[in-house]
Amino acid sequence: MRPEIREYPFDWMLHRSLHIACNSFKGSSKEYQRMLEYMPYFRGLMDLLSKHDETGVLFLEMIKEIIDDIYFAHDQGKKICMTTFCFSPIILHAMDVVPVVMEPLTVLPSILWKRGTYDFMNYCCEAGLSETSCSSQRGALGAYLAGLCNPVDFIVFDSGGVCDTNANVFAFSASFLNKPLFQLDYPASFLDEKTQKYQRDDYRALIAFLEEQTGNTLNLNQLKKSLEETHQQDLLLSQIEELQMLKPNPMPPIFNLFIYAGRFLCTSKPAYTRMLESMLASIQKNADQGKTGLLSGKEKCRAFFCYIDHYSADARLWNFLDQKGVSHIGSILSRYFPEHSPYLQDKAKNSGYQIQMQSLDDMIDSLAEINARSPMVKSIRGPYDTPFMWLEDSLAMAEIYQADCMIYSGTPGCRNTWGMVKPFARDTEKNGYPTHIMYSDAFDERVESFETSSLRLEEFFQVRNLL
Repeated sequence: MRPEIREYPFDWMLHRSLHIACNSFKGSSKEYQRMLEYMPYFRGLMDLLSKHDETGVLFLEMIKEIIDDIYFAHDQGKKICMTTFCFSPIILHAMDVVPVVMEPLTVLPSILWKRGTYDFMNYCCEAGLSETSCSSQRGALGAYLAGLCNPVDFIVFDSGGVCDTNANVFAFSASFLNKPLFQLDYPASFLDEKTQKYQRDDYRALIAFLEEQTGNTLNLNQLKKSLEETHQQDLLLSQIEELQMLKPNPMPPIFNLFIYAGRFLCTSKPAYTRMLESMLASIQKNADQGKTGLLSGKEKCRAFFCYIDHYSADARLWNFLDQKGVSHIGSILSRYFPEHSPYLQDKAKNSGYQIQMQSLDDMIDSLAEINARSPMVKSIRGPYDTPFMWLEDSLAMAEIYQADCMIYSGTPGCRNTWGMVKPFARDTEKNGYPTHIMYSDAFDERVESFETSSLRLEEFFQVRNLL
């Protein structure tokens, strides 16, 4: 790692970047415009957030809150837990443990800093990880392996479906950092009693591990409060998802990022609820006026991102979609399958999770069911074309949200999806959905620049007569 990269702690840089970004909205319009001149690398991101008024500000404040929690955790006597986006942080928040979620913490500097997280990704390889492992963890992980953050106290994760790179990264990190590790299993199936009992026992073992690591006993009242807040968030998300079915789609493309960033980092925290309430009000206003959420003002095409988005400096994907009139109707990252989701009305109606709070067993079952339906855990558990998995979920979403096309974005480390994306695309094409495969790395522009990726995307839209 270059010596200059070691000059400033990673978590401190994020902490300061978020504080500056939030404070920039507190001045007058003239002051804000002058400040933009001093933001050469993330001016476009800040300008995009400012155009979404209160929701954009609340999003920044929500992210700032979680980064502050990470930076000040040990000062406040709290434990820090390294984890993955496939693990819901509800139980950690309920036990006053601060989650450090690797994937969102890779996305954040990737869209904030022009240099991205390349030095940290490289350091992971220096430390012993394969360069073909998933870049979604390595962007932030390298900073932790290099000792450029407040150290984590322990590691908890559940593998993203059958993703071996996800599992290996956290196992490697526990060994490298010499930290206690707990891994939850992902469910082999849904709805059968044997699996539910196994998940319940697995989660009880996790709670025992957390109690041992923190020295605290699980507070049932706090857990119930966290689940009540999560239930409220699920209801707001369901209303938002129902409005997305309208033509034109009244939801701005960048709101998809807001949804899953909050879900991965802030589920059960009031800051996420406040942002969702603001988001719903904004989308509802557009719907009442029959307006698209696109700032360009006209919806030409509706795209379902069947895997993840692309995270280049300055959030250029969402600006690109907006400028081209492409409505983003969600991705695998922004669907969570609570029982009242509008997309469960026809297919797999009983496969959504329920939040129940009558007893400890009910609450543990609820946590296990939420986890089991996390992105990738639900959809990437095995063969892509078996029931309740990737192909079936993607086709159902595309039909319900009236998609005109599908777009695949991933990383070279996504060996499971890369190994089946060609037959997957052939099947989606047969079902009437033009499908574009992005040959980039969603987190590492060195694989393919966004300029090249956007040219290929634009060519796809033009050749398939979608614009």
